[in-house]
Amino acid sequence: MPYNSLNELPEAVKDHLPHHAQEIFKEAFNSASEEYKEEETAFKVAWSAVKKKYKKESDGKWVEKH
Repeated sequence: MPYNSLNELPEAVKDHLPHHAQEIFKEAFNSASEEYKEEETAFKVAWSAVKKKYKKESDGKWVEKH
């Protein structure tokens, strides 16, 4: 099930990731969903894509890597 907008993303994504990270998640999820046809795999790919550019701080906030 591809996401058409950021508003459709799961709460865990919308409530915790910055806007740009949400865009990365959505694009990676949609691409992986089309390629692998399995939602679980698409979620893993999407989180991996986010973690390439962002990291989770000790306070739980996601920040862009520098």
